[in-house]
Amino acid sequence: MTDEQLDRAVRDADPYRPEHARSLHGADQILLEEIMSVPTIAGRRPARRWAAAVAAAAAVTGVLAVTPLIGRDHRAPVAVRPNPPAGRPVAAAAVADRSPRLLIGEAGWKADAAYGFAEHAGTMRFAKGPLKLEINWYSGEHYDSYYQDRLHVSEPTPATIDGWPGSLFRYSATRFAVMLRPRDGAFVELGTASEGWTRAEFDRVAALIHRVDVATWLAAMPPEVVTPARVQQAAAEVLADIPLPPGFSAASLDDLGTNDRYQFGAQVTGRVGCAWIAEWVRADQAGDQAAVEKAATALRGSHRWKVLEDMADDGGWSEVFWEVADKTVRSGPPDGYEDAIGCR
Repeated sequence: MTDEQLDRAVRDADPYRPEHARSLHGADQILLEEIMSVPTIAGRRPARRWAAAVAAAAAVTGVLAVTPLIGRDHRAPVAVRPNPPAGRPVAAAAVADRSPRLLIGEAGWKADAAYGFAEHAGTMRFAKGPLKLEINWYSGEHYDSYYQDRLHVSEPTPATIDGWPGSLFRYSATRFAVMLRPRDGAFVELGTASEGWTRAEFDRVAALIHRVDVATWLAAMPPEVVTPARVQQAAAEVLADIPLPPGFSAASLDDLGTNDRYQFGAQVTGRVGCAWIAEWVRADQAGDQAAVEKAATALRGSHRWKVLEDMADDGGWSEVFWEVADKTVRSGPPDGYEDAIGCR
């Protein structure tokens, strides 16, 4: 695949690419601006070409975290950090303990998307019939920047979720979002993620949202969502036909948090890919041709990894991963590959 073909594939996989800008409005336009322009939040930068397929992921304090607010396909690819920051191991249970654990207290609502792999960053999306509601949380240090951005959407009105004060912003007649003030190091933004909402229905559902303990929150996740207790079983399935790099252990995946299957597959393959590329670089620098060929064989074989084959029709992650792997085999890791598959 040529660079031009990859760029075209990446654009096709991105529902918020620039040529769609004129058809967007309200919340969609705000999301477009967050993805495609230079935001005010420290540490976030426009995506490089290699990272275009993960443009819906925002770099927050060095960890890439998904930031979809309204109407984004939850299966869009995400980039993942291969390891926790040095000296700061992140246990999955601790992540859940520090995350704002909010559920909708009404029968019929089901979590159909989840990606939480940073201490204060993550997303849950709930669905009931045609209605979808998304809950995002971020590090509290970014609250002011986000709040200033939302002032361009509408005048804020006071709102409260389970005693947690915040501000409601109206994007359109059917798009609403509430930004809750920072608490326990994080702030929450929750909003409609589908058509069909009315303000009255949003207010009714918002009044049913409540905070729960870790056990209740994790128990509410459907089987399709990989919770900390399911990580090793899910990892074994993903890694079944994948050769592991030297020193790589499935136990290192225990910090991935709670994610739906697509995001989990992206994170696991991202870590494996990063480790194989690191091994290729090490062996190449050491003049160890046998090790270079072993790493190259593993990367070349990624085209046959079942998890990537299964994910290929659901988002752009597989295609970008394969392009990085192929270029590494041919001539070494391409510029920007760290952003593309999360080797940071």
